[in-house]
Amino acid sequence: MTDTPPPANGTSDSPASPEARLDPRYSDPEATALPWPGAEGRLAAAELFWISTVRPDGRPRVTPLPAVWSDGALHFCTGPQERKAPNLEANPHVVLTTGTNTRNRGYDLTVEGEAVRVPDDGRLREPAAAWEAKYGSFWHFEVRGGLFHHGPGHAAVFSVAPRTVSGFGKDEPFSQTRWRFA
Repeated sequence: MTDTPPPANGTSDSPASPEARLDPRYSDPEATALPWPGAEGRLAAAELFWISTVRPDGRPRVTPLPAVWSDGALHFCTGPQERKAPNLEANPHVVLTTGTNTRNRGYDLTVEGEAVRVPDDGRLREPAAAWEAKYGSFWHFEVRGGLFHHGPGHAAVFSVAPRTVSGFGKDEPFSQTRWRFA
């Protein structure tokens, strides 16, 4: 796991915004690709994500968590005692998934990237404010020492700038869209 901040790419007003590509193998003939701003809006609005990590012994692990979209990346936090912390230390590659738990309606998204720890108090203030704005005052974090502090606990914050995002439209017309980032 690295402590270098990721580039601020992937926002809809960024020149690095990816082109949406519809995969015709998994899409109805009349389907169209969701433009990146639509996918980005869904990521920002999603209340819950499932994160897939790999344990140091190679076994996969999936767990739910809240996350916020800020500065072109998803941000999540984890305490040093949580299973995610040693998993990310051994292998920072993750997939975050969100959507609906239905077969014939909704839109699912997967975000593939590398979880990079954000140790800078200045960079942590924006995600901390985004957490409280999105999830309410219970999710108020104090930022100090490169960590989020809440009650007696603290947590490291990780940023996942997307490398690849896949979108799965489950309403008619069914669609599969992919966005690749530099």
